[in-house]
Amino acid sequence: MQDSVARHSLIEDVQGLFVGTLLVALSVQLLKSADLVTGQIAGLSLVASYASGIGFGPIFFALNLPFYVLALRRLGWRFTLKTFAAVALLSLFTEVVPHFLSFETVHPLAGSILAGVTAGAGLLALFRHGASLGGVGIVALWVQDTRGISAGWVQLGFDAAVFALALGVIAPLTVFHSLVGAAVLNIIIATNHRRDRYIAR
Repeated sequence: MQDSVARHSLIEDVQGLFVGTLLVALSVQLLKSADLVTGQIAGLSLVASYASGIGFGPIFFALNLPFYVLALRRLGWRFTLKTFAAVALLSLFTEVVPHFLSFETVHPLAGSILAGVTAGAGLLALFRHGASLGGVGIVALWVQDTRGISAGWVQLGFDAAVFALALGVIAPLTVFHSLVGAAVLNIIIATNHRRDRYIAR
């Protein structure tokens, strides 16, 4: 059954990466408007951006660079190239979108939930076109395979460190709101990204 599933065409992959990264860029804009953070490399990039004043895009792009070697070795050149393209697009969009779209009032809890929903939808689009936003997910799979530690625990540990760092630059209540958004995102991925329901190559 799996062998009969055709790969996405180049045009389909391009629109999938474009739509996915644009949705995640919208999520980042919502988070920044409410001074929120999230997990993974995106969350670390937001914390670093708040602390340094440097834009999210350049930090996110730079932090992902070391992971491409591991991605190439573990998941192949097709996944690595698509992931590099997705990271580059998101880095670009997060610098461009604020010039065309801003939010005057964003309640932290509402912003967190909406950011989780938009990021979840965007990541699903990327996953279904054989890409990701790099970073911790690749390392988590490698640690699971080589050390026997669950990928989920690795990602949870990294996210816990990101939110702990966030306490140094944003208020505890804001960190709590951020955690709600991260939970929404993870629930969306957990309930919708299943290989037994959708296979794309």
